[in-house]
Amino acid sequence: MRKIVTLVKRSPGLTVQDFQRRWAQDHGPLAAAAPGLRRYVQSHALEKGYAKGELLFDGISESWFDDDAAYAAYGTSETALRIEADLLTLVDPARLVRMAVDVYVVKDGPVPEPAVKNIEFVNRRPGMPLIPFRAYWRGVHGPLAATIPVLRRYEQNHLALSQYEAGEPPYDGLAITWFNSTAEMKAGTLTPEYIATRADEPNFLPDGHLPIIIAREIFFG
Repeated sequence: MRKIVTLVKRSPGLTVQDFQRRWAQDHGPLAAAAPGLRRYVQSHALEKGYAKGELLFDGISESWFDDDAAYAAYGTSETALRIEADLLTLVDPARLVRMAVDVYVVKDGPVPEPAVKNIEFVNRRPGMPLIPFRAYWRGVHGPLAATIPVLRRYEQNHLALSQYEAGEPPYDGLAITWFNSTAEMKAGTLTPEYIATRADEPNFLPDGHLPIIIAREIFFG
C-alpha cells in the first residue's frame, strides 16, 4: 500500500472557517472519488490552534493507493488534473507539500470518537545520515514514545527513499499520534514516559520542538 500525504496552507484571503468548509464539503467528495483510491482522510487544524497566530499548515490529507504504480496511473488521469485544479482554488501552491511515505505503526491502539490528532513535521538532526536516522527513529525512539500512557495510537510516516532522488525534501517524515482530547495530551506531558521521550530527541532530532498542528479527522467514503 502506498500512502500519499499532502500538506496544505489555505490561499491568502480565505479565512480558516471558509477554507475548512470548502475543503471538506466541496473538495473532499471530489478527491475521495478518484480512481484507484482506497481511502481518503482530511485532518483539519483545530481553530484554537490559531490563538497565537498562523500555523505552518492548515491541515493535511492522506490518500491510500494499492502501490506506486496505481498512484502513478492516477496521477496521469484527467480526474487527477481536475482534482488538482480544484485544490488550487483553495490553497497556496507555493506552500503545497506532497509526500509519498512508508507507514510504520508503532502503537496500534483504537482511535476514539472523536479524537485529536497530533501531526509533527519531522527532520533529522543536522549532519545525521538518513539511514541511521530512520533506524533510530523507528527502532529506538518509537518504542520509547509508545509508552506514554495517554497516547492511543502512534504512526511514523517515513518519507519514501525515492523522494530523495530530486534533492533534499522539506521533511523526512511525519509523526502522527492520536489522543482522547487536548486535555489528555497536555496531561501526558507531565508523565515520566513523556519526559524520557523528550530527553531522547537530541539523539536524532534538531534542537527545540519540531513544528506541529493539532487536528481532527474527517473521513470520506
